[in-house]
Amino acid sequence: MRAVVLRYRVMAYVTGVVLMVLCFVGIPLQVWGHNDVVASNVGTAHGILYIIYLITAYQLARRLGLPLASPATVILLLAGTIPVLTFVVERWVTRRYINPALAAEAAGGSGQGTAAPARQPR
Repeated sequence: MRAVVLRYRVMAYVTGVVLMVLCFVGIPLQVWGHNDVVASNVGTAHGILYIIYLITAYQLARRLGLPLASPATVILLLAGTIPVLTFVVERWVTRRYINPALAAEAAGGSGQGTAAPARQPR
């Protein structure tokens, strides 16, 4: 379980940073600086990284026992398409799903089927 979580976190942060560079550096340079080298190269890198992110996010959702058509899984998979959202979703998924699953695994459970987290006080 820990390996899947680590792969997801790394890909979430890498994909998020590359998307931010694309949106906040590459696109403005392309539009206002008439230089599309950054947007082209970073855009290609983001496309490849997003596919890897989708695979790792899907693996995480399966390991956590989330249904494929659940809103949480859809948000998890689409987070790499909106700048900064991967960081927000990674923290949300960690608090709501990953931490309870890791705690259950450490307590001797298999870690499977932990999609329903314990209620936490607000």
